[in-house]
Amino acid sequence: QVQLVESGGGLVQAGGSLRLSCTASGIIFRGSSMAWYRQAPGKQREFVAAITSGGSTGHADSVKGRFTISRDNAKNLVDLQMNSLRPEDTGVYYCNARIGAGYWGQGTQVTVSS
Repeated sequence: QVQLVESGGGLVQAGGSLRLSCTASGIIFRGSSMAWYRQAPGKQREFVAAITSGGSTGHADSVKGRFTISRDNAKNLVDLQMNSLRPEDTGVYYCNARIGAGYWGQGTQVTVSS
């Protein structure tokens, strides 16, 4: 059974930092591309960042230079380091395993106050 568990969300002031983590089980993690998405209230879920099994990364234009995705295959972990946070970064952040039909975590809330 595939399970993705996110952690690290919270409330932070604008300009602050948070580090999100996603722990995966039930998949061959080292062979899987992983991604982070987010959904703000009243908006559709949007892509934030992705990392391939080989470590290549991609980030949405809105977070480039501020967010960094990384992975630790030994720990089945994918992280999202978020710096210089803005109020518009507020939302529920979801971990995604890009295998088969795709798998999602339950999400973790990030709230950035102005």
